[in-house]
Amino acid sequence: MLRIDNLTKHYGDLMVFQGLNHTFPPGCVALCEEDSTGKSTLLGVIAGVIRPDAGHVWIDGHSMADTPEQAQARLAYIPDNDLTSPAQTGRGLLQELAVRKNTTLDDAVLDLAYRLGLEPHLDKRFEQMSTGTRRKVHLTAAALGNPAVIVADGPSNGLDTQARIALAKQFQRWSQDRVVLFASHDRALVEACGARTIGIAELH
Repeated sequence: MLRIDNLTKHYGDLMVFQGLNHTFPPGCVALCEEDSTGKSTLLGVIAGVIRPDAGHVWIDGHSMADTPEQAQARLAYIPDNDLTSPAQTGRGLLQELAVRKNTTLDDAVLDLAYRLGLEPHLDKRFEQMSTGTRRKVHLTAAALGNPAVIVADGPSNGLDTQARIALAKQFQRWSQDRVVLFASHDRALVEACGARTIGIAELH
């Protein structure tokens, strides 16, 4: 469902990672290394928001480089702290992504919003939200359509207890037939969702 081939990324003289190769079957996988190991960069490359210097990402058989629209349609990305559209509301983002994915805000999506405790904040602008609330919007957005791969950067950061429990249960559900790949230092989340841990150095 998710495959990376010979992925390489550097910033100037700094080599972030080189020649990464891995095929991820359905399941929950956590990158739990210390900071400055390239976790966020790798997730951004897989999500198509950062361009690699070499290599390819395949999402459910679609190349992120050659057929990005098809690849993005099968992907959900939860960024670390998104404030790219500060005046947009949470509901507005969900509606925009629903149109992009040719789907609707159905009961399953709204139920996840409720379980995360997001419902009272849906009509707030992103600039009015806490970091945790913005993350809840993107977690809810991951339920739109039928993504084969969910990529999340620090998904539990800033979440309250109710939302953390809901997140772990949702990751468990998704991982039954999808790839859930996330970066986190939250060992409790890793254990609660039964994630397999892996380091970037192992992706060769």
